[in-house]
Amino acid sequence: MSRRSEALAAVEGLCPRCGGRRERRQEYCVECGLRLPSLQGSVPALRRRWLRHFAWYPGDWVWVSLLMLLVASAGSAVAIAFGADSNADTSTTSVAPAPRPARAAPARLPEAGTSGRTSSSSPAPAARASWPAGRRGWTIVLFSYPSTTGTTAAYSTAARATHQGLPEVGVLDSGRFASLHPGYFVVFSGVYSTAAEADAALRSVRAAGFSSAYSRQISR
Repeated sequence: MSRRSEALAAVEGLCPRCGGRRERRQEYCVECGLRLPSLQGSVPALRRRWLRHFAWYPGDWVWVSLLMLLVASAGSAVAIAFGADSNADTSTTSVAPAPRPARAAPARLPEAGTSGRTSSSSPAPAARASWPAGRRGWTIVLFSYPSTTGTTAAYSTAARATHQGLPEVGVLDSGRFASLHPGYFVVFSGVYSTAAEADAALRSVRAAGFSSAYSRQISR
């Protein structure tokens, strides 16, 4: 099976919450009861085209982001056009100070990096949090990816979660934790002492765009 076929099977053949197998016309996951996203329509079709070209998929949110980017670009073009007409007769020009270059933070590989396959063109991992050594606790699972698909999709989801402002975002290799099913790269957010603390933070995580997120105990 090719890399693109593996990525397509991982996105459309598994439950996004627990990673259980699903059929094409299946509406609910038989493992966790999640209402599964439809595989018919324009968004699934765009999803397959993306996967055939890039062999990974950041999530359905990318189409909303692209639409917003196009709208913003169109608005900027109109504003520039009208601004040029209104300022054509002015005799002075204001020059803004040059922006200071931002310092790029050094990329740090999470502990999942030693067992997964990554492509040479994959971006630097944005996930910086790692699970504290010897710590038993709870976290919020944002998404799980089969290890056979590599770490690119997991890093992309972690970067999006960090951009959304979620705390302590990282990637776990599920095979290193007794409380997780082996064979997955698990994108998580937060380190909590109790299930109540994790459940209290779950609402804000789902509001940030991760509707299938759920709390889970983590132990070695």
